[in-house]
Amino acid sequence: MQVNYTKALAEYEKEVKKVYKKNGKIETKFYLEVLEDLYLELVKLQKWVIDNDKRLLIIFEGMDTGGKSSSMKALNRYWNPREARTVALSKPNSKELGQWYFQRHLKQIPNAGEIVCFDRSWYNRAGIEPIFGFCTEEEHELFYNQVNDVEKMLIDDGVIVFKFYLNISKETQSKRLEDREGDPLKSWKLSDLDYKSHARYDEYVVFKDKMFKKSGTAVAPWCMLDANDKKRARLNLIRFILSNINYSNRNDELITGVDEKILSFYG
Repeated sequence: MQVNYTKALAEYEKEVKKVYKKNGKIETKFYLEVLEDLYLELVKLQKWVIDNDKRLLIIFEGMDTGGKSSSMKALNRYWNPREARTVALSKPNSKELGQWYFQRHLKQIPNAGEIVCFDRSWYNRAGIEPIFGFCTEEEHELFYNQVNDVEKMLIDDGVIVFKFYLNISKETQSKRLEDREGDPLKSWKLSDLDYKSHARYDEYVVFKDKMFKKSGTAVAPWCMLDANDKKRARLNLIRFILSNINYSNRNDELITGVDEKILSFYG
């Protein structure tokens, strides 16, 4: 897996009037125009996955309010729901606490012809759990002793794996928490842990850097997206996936790479 950086998107933006808002974020009209073209490619991708019994796993990690859920919704919008699903595991129950840490996650690995998006994953043990004392230091280090081998085994067995980390500034996180407080359609997303996570933002950064260093490998690299502008992050996420899978009838003129100002690669 390699990063194909390009200036194509930036050049395209210059040709479109009023691409940016006053705050520097991408205009919705432009975003929807580009996204509509990419949706056709995503449908082609799923057909290829189904027709060839492929298994595609897309892991989403990142700061709270980083846009993980909305990014997954964008990916899934036109996919056949029978062959594409999102997994968001709740905290482990008493039985699962006595299992091998990876066990309950591996039950959710895609079957032949299926796409699965993980809304957080086994990487909870890389950040959230040690920060809040949900695991011991020994369990945290054991996780790193095993995770690269687990992912290599999945990939060796034919699972296509992408790992994305949606990164935002502390200021952006604060604003999004306030927005959720005032929006009855989003307030259900809030919990005490969100506020505690915001207060410990700097600790998350330290653990994120450790995660990239210890689990960003050649076979399973990390892609970090600057998600302060959700729309720009989604476009680059989708373009990265499409440009790294050689599916049937791919429009190579459309799939021209990603913006190096938005996506960073660790592996």
